[in-house]
Amino acid sequence: MAVLNILNYPDPRLHTVAKPVKEVDANIRRLINDMTETMYAAPGIGLAATQVNQHIQLLIIDTSETKDALQVFINPKIIEKNGERAFEEGCLSVPGVYESVTRAETVKVEALNRHGEKFTLHAEGLLSVCIQHEMDHLLGKVFVEYLSPLKRSRIKNKMLKLSRQK
Repeated sequence: MAVLNILNYPDPRLHTVAKPVKEVDANIRRLINDMTETMYAAPGIGLAATQVNQHIQLLIIDTSETKDALQVFINPKIIEKNGERAFEEGCLSVPGVYESVTRAETVKVEALNRHGEKFTLHAEGLLSVCIQHEMDHLLGKVFVEYLSPLKRSRIKNKMLKLSRQK
């Protein structure tokens, strides 16, 4: 397993729309393992393949306190949304930035697991927010795009300044 490089906003590669996974094979499972190590090392609770410059429909999430409840979503689709709730979000691609974003309160998602088996999951609270946030990455969208142009501009300038300091 390896810790992968996470793309930082405003890297244009974060705006690439991910393609469906054709086959869940050893390469996909290796990527899942590397993404898992990367997410836990960051540390984070969710990571989309887009964030590690792999433009396929794959995301992982672990919202548990003990970091032992990894969930894998391959080719995820939200099939139902209910309610609305504002939640403070952060992102491994926008380190140190936390802003309130309004999303559906609950979602029902259909996806494949790491073995290529189809499953359906009803999510609420943090898990629901996390699924929607990570799925946005697969569509080429970063959470700061929900913010006002002024806030987005300030965050972009902050991120560019940080990247120059590295």
